Amino acid sequence: MRWRQTKQSRNVEDYRGRTTGVGRGGKIGIVGIVAVIGAYFLGIDPRLVMGLLGDSGAPAREAPVEAGSPTDEAGAFVSHVLGDTEVTWSAIFSQGGQQYRLPTLALFDNGINTGCGSATSAAGPFYCPPDERIYIDLTFFRQLETEFAAQGDFAKAYVIAHEVGHHVQNLLGIADKVHSARQRAPEIEANAMQVKMELQADCFAGIWAHHADRSSQVVEAGDIDEALTAASSVGDDTIQKRVQGHVNQESFTHGSSAQRQEWFRKGYASGRMQDCDTFQ
Repeated sequence: MRWRQTKQSRNVEDYRGRTTGVGRGGKIGIVGIVAVIGAYFLGIDPRLVMGLLGDSGAPAREAPVEAGSPTDEAGAFVSHVLGDTEVTWSAIFSQGGQQYRLPTLALFDNGINTGCGSATSAAGPFYCPPDERIYIDLTFFRQLETEFAAQGDFAKAYVIAHEVGHHVQNLLGIADKVHSARQRAPEIEANAMQVKMELQADCFAGIWAHHADRSSQVVEAGDIDEALTAASSVGDDTIQKRVQGHVNQESFTHGSSAQRQEWFRKGYASGRMQDCDTFQ
């Protein structure tokens, strides 16, 4: 991935190494382990995840005075990928007569206070609608490579683009509609709606890849395969087989590996938002 030739975002806050509201140095208990499995790519609504993690035993503290700016290679990568999504989605929204409101991406380690509550690294990367921020502990990228065999820069870029996809859903009002509908629905139906949300975010990530390929020429040979591997590695069926040895489709919250790959491909193939209607 030729990420260095893209625009670098100024909307990255670096909280790494700072006290950010959740106790440091504690071990993740069984609640955290469950959250890691369930919240990869935030298949669970963050407003629910944060409530779960709030009972992890970590003492809440006030947020730090202010964040820094990333100065390392990993921070630069995240800034460039976010910057390219800003270019893509600003253009798409403008074509539809709307203005794209830029999200902020917060880098943290161990734990952080958010508009959705206190979170630990166990939540994985997630988007918080109330404060319009994406939160990432970069150790997740190492887990992606070592535990899920999803390697390469574009696999990481896919993660960021997927969370940006949730921001797009928030701006369009999709997130609020689905959240309200899920609260009124039985568990199986609520899970099915959440799957559609996640698959649409995958499709939106594909839209970004489509435009990044054509406008910035950042996509190199093998990059799309890296994204598809990442999408497959966090499919519900793959994770359930690994954790419990069998698959329960009714409990899916993200979609199967094949579904996640399919919707990323759809977005990448067309680059059009109307082809990402997973709710039909």
